[in-house]
Amino acid sequence: MTEVYELTAQDGAARAGVLRTARGAIQTPVFMPVGTKATVKTLDPLEVRDLGAQIILANTYHLHFRPGDELIAELGGLHSFMAWDGPILTDSGGFQVFSLRDTISKVDDQGVTFNSVYDGTPTRFTPQLAAAIQANLGSDIAMCLDQVPPVDVTRRGLEEAVRRTTDWARIQRDAPRAPGQLRFGISQGGVDAELRRRSVEEIAELDFDGNAIGGLAIGEDRDVMFDTTDEATALLPVDKPRYFMGIGDPEGILEVIEAGVDMFDCVLPTRTARTGSALTWEGRLNLRNAQFAKDQRPLDDQCDCPACTRFTRAYIRHLINQGEILGIKLISLHNIRFLIQLTDGARTAILNGTFASYKSAALERLSS
Repeated sequence: MTEVYELTAQDGAARAGVLRTARGAIQTPVFMPVGTKATVKTLDPLEVRDLGAQIILANTYHLHFRPGDELIAELGGLHSFMAWDGPILTDSGGFQVFSLRDTISKVDDQGVTFNSVYDGTPTRFTPQLAAAIQANLGSDIAMCLDQVPPVDVTRRGLEEAVRRTTDWARIQRDAPRAPGQLRFGISQGGVDAELRRRSVEEIAELDFDGNAIGGLAIGEDRDVMFDTTDEATALLPVDKPRYFMGIGDPEGILEVIEAGVDMFDCVLPTRTARTGSALTWEGRLNLRNAQFAKDQRPLDDQCDCPACTRFTRAYIRHLINQGEILGIKLISLHNIRFLIQLTDGARTAILNGTFASYKSAALERLSS
């Protein structure tokens, strides 16, 4: 059997490698754009591919409810349904369930009962169902259902989430999969060093195809979050891919790469685009501001995306202020490309043994 992950270079803790999936190899570290409802918002899949995206995410929770994972399976699977022929990672729905806490009526060792965010219908997610939904979707990487506690959880509650996440992971490890589907386990534990260690070690022992660091980037102190990431990655197997769930700001990406993370995702590039904000080497630009009304420069003069090679800040500002969809699309194209370029640059630096200087120079430019 071909190995799932090959480590090709290391510079400090930062890693470059190759993650092999049923639909192609992925060069890591890699930023993964999020296509929550089987679409990266406002963008055609071919455009996402042209930006350099190697893999995208889709949301198990939302696709289970609309249009339904069984319907997607009947129509040929998620790749065919959304016309994306590259690798897809699907989450388990756990983050969505537990972040919508007001909808939850019961959490027990068998699963979680909640009301659908769409129509209030009482619904139950179990580890078995999360695995079955993702098998129907036919994703290349399926995530385990975990219990994501809030940032202000008590230690007793955090300990319970760690125990339950491990118990659920054991159930999902051997659950039926789509052909060629990889499955990743997720550690919890918040920023509690003892519980995070326990969770990382328990999940790693189950020998999944990859390991994710969950339950972070949900409002905790960022410095403590990065310290926790350093400690977690040091405990993870060297020969398995490592995934930090839910980080996408440029500074955060550089920090988790330095910690030895291989994969990361975030809705940030498209969400900030919908507010009229562009990620650039000058920092974030709020295109609604009057200072850009006559600015004929591109969003970023070092970017090769369609927005930067064809349009000015002044024009994009006009689109945003007039509520035109094209404005959101152009900034989305740029923001995703910006993060992919940043990540590609980090990979090249790791291969060259110059990551520390690359990170330092990038952070200096971002803060200037």
